[in-house]
Amino acid sequence: MSLELLSKLETKIQAALETIELLKMELEEEKQASSSLSEQNQQLKQELASWNEKVTGLVGLLNDEVN
Repeated sequence: MSLELLSKLETKIQAALETIELLKMELEEEKQASSSLSEQNQQLKQELASWNEKVTGLVGLLNDEVN
């Protein structure tokens, strides 16, 4: 191989390594965002369950009053 070809290959490898590193950083950011969203989703599910219990209790009280 000529030195020119080796130089081109080295440049392409370096570009590929830089792209891989950027993608790794993006992946880590997305994992953190996903984790945060999962935690928020779990909290919202708990709040929804709490509200459902409260509404069910109030409906039960209303039914008791009507009967």
